[in-house]
Amino acid sequence: MNDLENDHERLVRMALTRVPSRLRGAIDWLRVPSRRPARVLASLLLIVGGLLSFLPILGLWMLPLGLILLAEDVALLRRGVDNLIIRIERRYPGWLAASR
Repeated sequence: MNDLENDHERLVRMALTRVPSRLRGAIDWLRVPSRRPARVLASLLLIVGGLLSFLPILGLWMLPLGLILLAEDVALLRRGVDNLIIRIERRYPGWLAASR
């Protein structure tokens, strides 16, 4: 792994500390490289669910989770997600690490 991949992995791990533990196992399962089709489908469904957050059960929390999963396969999106995680950590120090 090169430095960019290590940085991305560290940032995603840091962001996923805010995810409820019951979802963390599924996200770890989806992040395995060989599960790309399932990951892309799940990320698109999460993004759509996040956009429909005005409906009961669905929530805005689905949108960033879907983007993080989709960023595993789209390099341009990966850079944007990494920058967003860095900005959140700078603006709210310790917030991403609060659930550890």
